[in-house]
Amino acid sequence: MILPRRLTHEGVHPEWIIPDWPAPPHVKALITTRAGGVSTGAYESFNIGLSTGDDAQAIQANRARLRAVLPREPHWLKQVHGARVVDDDTLVGRPEADACVARERASVCAVLVADCLPVLFTDRAGSIVAAAHAGWRGLAGGVIENTVQSLAANGTRAEDVLAYLGPAIGPAAFEVGDDVYAAYTQSDPQTRAAFVPHARGKWLADLFSLARRALARSGVTAVYGGGLCTYSDPDRFYSYRRDKITGRMGAFIWRE
Repeated sequence: MILPRRLTHEGVHPEWIIPDWPAPPHVKALITTRAGGVSTGAYESFNIGLSTGDDAQAIQANRARLRAVLPREPHWLKQVHGARVVDDDTLVGRPEADACVARERASVCAVLVADCLPVLFTDRAGSIVAAAHAGWRGLAGGVIENTVQSLAANGTRAEDVLAYLGPAIGPAAFEVGDDVYAAYTQSDPQTRAAFVPHARGKWLADLFSLARRALARSGVTAVYGGGLCTYSDPDRFYSYRRDKITGRMGAFIWRE
């Protein structure tokens, strides 16, 4: 078994991502990478996705290490590449959803990713947090717009929202077909700038640009992060498009 690399005194591995954004100090966010766990083979090493085919004991050991740095167990979602947003504070079970919002302190919003884009949200006062799993289907279906609307339903104005874009498959690697191009450009011609012709009937799509466009449509202008490509960095990130058999990273946000 491959031994995990040494964690810091706070339990956060130095290769995990702490978002660089102007969130209030009591808003905490974290995105895991491949580093710091006990999974082996294709899943090496910090796989926390239960439905990946990895050894269940290794996944649970990795999740236990993660749990040690979180205020409580996250409410894990059954992600379906949709646009449904749920209230993390009142969740029961594991609902089908791809985004969640939390107001209570220590409620941990969480999404799992391995090429899809994790988007974290808070407001300038740090009164609410949210996380969204935004692949191309979720983005086209409105998962970001729905998350911003859920924040608005809790009294948060779009102009006060801060958004952070985590690692995702980059625009040089994300080949899509005419169907994906049409799904965006027919409803919003400005999204054409996010696509580059690649081959007959194929395009290279920029998830980061599409997410920024969705945020702009929702009135959110304070957007940070973006640009870290999961596909092109196999030492650091899992990528389903690259490897098919692979693990999952997690993006987490909560209020202390």
